[in-house]
Amino acid sequence: MISHISDAHIACITLGCAKNEVDTAHMQQRLRACGFSLTDDPENADAIIINTCSFIQSATEESLEAIFEAAGYENVNAGAPLIVTGCMPARYGDDLAQELTEACAFVPCSKEDDIAEVVAHALGVPLTTKEEMPQDEFALMSPGVFAYVKISDGCDRFCSYCTIPFIRGRYHSFTYEAISKEVSQLVKQGVKEIVLIAQDTGRWGSDFEQPLSLAWLVNKLAKAFPHTWFRVMYIQPEGITDELLEVVEQHSNVCSYFDIPLQHVEPALLKAMNRRGSYEEFIELINHIKERVSNVVLRTTLIAGFPGETEEQFENLCSFVEEGYFDYVGVFAYSREEGTKAYNLPDQIEEDEKNYRAQTLRDIADNVCALKVAERIGKTFEVLIEGSEEDGQLYGRAQCQAPEVDGVTYVDNGIPGEIIPVTIEDTLLYEMEGA
Repeated sequence: MISHISDAHIACITLGCAKNEVDTAHMQQRLRACGFSLTDDPENADAIIINTCSFIQSATEESLEAIFEAAGYENVNAGAPLIVTGCMPARYGDDLAQELTEACAFVPCSKEDDIAEVVAHALGVPLTTKEEMPQDEFALMSPGVFAYVKISDGCDRFCSYCTIPFIRGRYHSFTYEAISKEVSQLVKQGVKEIVLIAQDTGRWGSDFEQPLSLAWLVNKLAKAFPHTWFRVMYIQPEGITDELLEVVEQHSNVCSYFDIPLQHVEPALLKAMNRRGSYEEFIELINHIKERVSNVVLRTTLIAGFPGETEEQFENLCSFVEEGYFDYVGVFAYSREEGTKAYNLPDQIEEDEKNYRAQTLRDIADNVCALKVAERIGKTFEVLIEGSEEDGQLYGRAQCQAPEVDGVTYVDNGIPGEIIPVTIEDTLLYEMEGA
């Protein structure tokens, strides 16, 4: 029986993308500020928070599996509250609470600031009032050499296949002051690389009363923290401006790396997705980026099997990838999501065919991108040492490798957090090896 907040140990389980990881870190901050203790052992925690993802059906299923697994823990069966937060409560609302009786509370994305009150109520312990809460600095539970920082939330694009606007709400930028403060606190903890993320990073600042730009933000951060790497993810094609290209080229601590989700190259399909662009327009954009930014690295994501995609249109998408414009390509089979406009589009493609097309596209991308990675053999890169494998093998990442998605660089020496020059001696698919 918990009688006081300081006696309560809270565990957090996070599903989904890096944006959810940031949300969890902020919830942990609020819990600490109220006197709760945190633990990474959910089976012995006094309460468990599961921060869910529900972007697509497979993510919802993964979140449900995590909830059911936690519901089977002895401590939960003995009365430890199970609290579900994030995308699932935001997407499914009251229907979720009626169906998922394993949880005692549901907290959508928009209410995560209230997590301390929810946990205290679930445990039946009094909570320090908000006015009396100590204003702790933002602190990661297990700080590493890189950290994600959200610069905005929500989305106004309403792509016809996407649930994000319904889950996260309308687009709103976070202030420079809030972003800079979080970066500063993370840097003090030893973080060497800051990855700026959002649903649509390229729109940052456009919704302010006095509009600003992503280029302005990156330039300001790069100057304020000259010894910290900055990387920007999830920039829609319209967000690639000459001003941004100039800032990236100008600052050595800003990774010459652009993650640009194109989704497809066929104008008719892009229009059905409520997006813009074409094969030719994207090639023009890519060439323009390469002309303006030295040694630039490009990543994209593509959707295979969108409703109405003909074999010819799919072959054109494959040809686009075969051209080798991108160093990294993420591929997803179209997921038919209730509540989206694409759900009711005609000419839905069978699951087996969608998966076949996605795998075909992945295989092409792996073959092409592996050759591009191999071209780095003999070149020297600055590598941020991250840690070591269980067998003691040290690894890190060069600026051409985004965390968690682009592979790592194996090295012979170095200390975590240190940035050292490494000459690449060999590659295996997306991994690099050097000394």
